[in-house]
Formats: sequence, C-alpha cells, structure tokens
Amino acid sequence: MAEGFLYVIGFIISLTLALVLTPFVIKLAFKIGAIDKPNHRKVHTRIMPRLGGLGIYAAFVGAYFAIKPFIPDGLLRNYDTNLINALLTGGSIIILIGVLDDRFELSAKVKLVGQIIAASVVVLGFDVKIDLLNIPFGETMQPVAAWLSIPLTILWIVGVTNAINLIDGLDGLAAGVSAIAIGTILVMATIMGFVPVILLSALLLGGVIGFLCYNFHPAKIFMGDTGSLFLGFSLATLSMIGFKQVTVVSFLVPLLIIGVPLSDTFFAIVRRWVNKKPIFAPDKGHLHHCLRELGFSHRRTVLIIYAIAAFFGVCAILQSTIVQSSAANWITFVIILVLIFVLQIGAELIGIVDKSRRPLLNFIQRVLVRTEQSRSK
Repeated sequence: MAEGFLYVIGFIISLTLALVLTPFVIKLAFKIGAIDKPNHRKVHTRIMPRLGGLGIYAAFVGAYFAIKPFIPDGLLRNYDTNLINALLTGGSIIILIGVLDDRFELSAKVKLVGQIIAASVVVLGFDVKIDLLNIPFGETMQPVAAWLSIPLTILWIVGVTNAINLIDGLDGLAAGVSAIAIGTILVMATIMGFVPVILLSALLLGGVIGFLCYNFHPAKIFMGDTGSLFLGFSLATLSMIGFKQVTVVSFLVPLLIIGVPLSDTFFAIVRRWVNKKPIFAPDKGHLHHCLRELGFSHRRTVLIIYAIAAFFGVCAILQSTIVQSSAANWITFVIILVLIFVLQIGAELIGIVDKSRRPLLNFIQRVLVRTEQSRSK
C-alpha cells in the first residue's frame, strides 16, 4: 500500500511540475530561437516553440529526486538503482542532443552519432542489454551471445528513439502515443511487481500528460526533437529493461507496446524503397498524413491513432498474460498473423505505401468474385 502511494505521489508531482514548467519552457524557446517555422511539409501555419521535451524531462527528473528520499530502504536493489541511473544518464545525453537540434537543427548524422553514444552509455556504462530472448516455439528463454547482445541493444534503442521521432507530425500525436505506450508498460510492470519500471513509468507518464495539456490541438508548444528523442529513448529502455529478465514474457510484447511508431517506420521504409527514394528522405506519406488526406480533422486523426496505439497496448498486455499457457506459442503465432493481416489491410486502405497498389485487397476481391460466380452456377 505504501509503495502504491509513493507511485501516485510521484505521478502527481511530475504532472504538476510539467504544468508549471512548460510555460517557462515556451518563453525560453522563443528567447533562444528554438522555434519551428511553417513549410510545405508541416501542418501548422505560425511560428511555434519546439523545446517542449525539456518540460517533460525536467518534470520527470524533478519528481524522481523529490520522492527519492522517501523511497523505503530495501524497495530498490542495487540492480534496480543501476537501471534507473542508466535511464537518467542516457536520457540526459539525449536531451542535450535534442535541445541542440531544436536550436541549431543538427544534421541527421550528428543526431545519429549522439543517439549511439547515449545507447552505448546505457549498454557499456551500466551493463543494461538484451541478453535473453523468448523465441516462439522455444522451450526456454534463449541466451544472446555476448558479441551480438551489445549491437542488438544499441540497434533497438536507436531504432525506437527514431520511430517516435518520425510520428511527431501533429499536435499531441507523439506525446499521446508515447503516453499510451508508457501506460501499457506501467500496467504490465505492476502486474509483474517490477518496482523500478513502475516508478519510472509513473513519473514519466505524469510529465507527458502534463505536457499534453499544452501540446494537444491547438498546441501552444511542440515537443521538438528534445521530446520525441527523449520519449523514444525512454520507451526503448523501459520496454527492454522491464521485461528482458522475466521469462514468461514473449519477444512480441515490446514490439506491441510501440506498435504504432514501429509499423509507421516500417511502412515509411517500404514506401521509399518502392518509390525509389532515399530511406531517410522526409515525405508526407506517414499514417497521420494519410488520415488527413482521407478528410479526417486534425483532432480526429490524432484520436484515431490513439485508438490504434491503445489496441496495440491491449494486445501487449493480453500477450504477456497468456504466455504461461501450454498453447502460448500457437497463440503468439496466431496474434502475429492477425496483426500482419490487419496492418496490411489498413495500409492498403489508406495508401500508406502506394495508393495504386493493393495486392491483398485485390486478391480478396478476386476470391470473393470467384466465390460468387461459383455460387451462381
């Protein structure tokens, strides 16, 4: 009971700090020139401050140090403290990169190097890495070879960090999707009783929700790369450290938690490859762009994507609860097939890859036509 009260107080402190600090961040962004100007790729029509992630970070860190003296002795083991310090240290490096980018617009290569450094600090400095994987149809958790563990972990952290950055295209979108993913992690960590992840998720969720009060449409501030990179980095680390040592959790769970940004990133890569464009070339073919083209309003588009993110979150929670059954492997396999089918149908309906190519829908249509013709005979 006392632990639960501590988490709630931490959440409230973080939420309050975000509400109080974000207006000061808005003034700071204008003062130092960390602003976002409208162009042909963006939906906003006026100059906007884009340093909002600094408010989330300050609320998160401030809340942690506010409740740290009240954490009961023995609640956190040395291993748990190491995980917390890994996120705080790596996250601070990411925030520095984000602030510099929001002010000076760093090149993609410079940002990538910075992300790799932050991920390397987590892996090499705090020994937080993926060392166990639960592979479908395997009897136990499979150890990951040492030579593969480090690059695999760095790739996961950098990949998820950039996935969140890519969906940051509408007011409140990246922050809301991240909040849903953090909430999913919080629920699962609570079920499993994993204290450090419960604590960090509660604090981070409070900061994001507080920031959303200023970021939801019509936004008063953008989170900028400061926010999207920090939230992506935090989600990558939490989803990894939260469940990598729990043998009953499938490899699919972390993928489901951040299903929206990962699937949007995957389709972006496929879209650019199909259209013979550079993989890192920006475009207006992301999920939120496609929904806007279908006629949905700004707010409705964001809410639709929230619903999709919530669906992935529920799937992650369900998947984590069924893996203990004897049919767990087959259930995982079925979930994967259903999700792939649904994602492909959705992608073809909204034209996220190519508006003229609909192979699965065309195949289904041909099958239905042939079935109808057979019945008519």
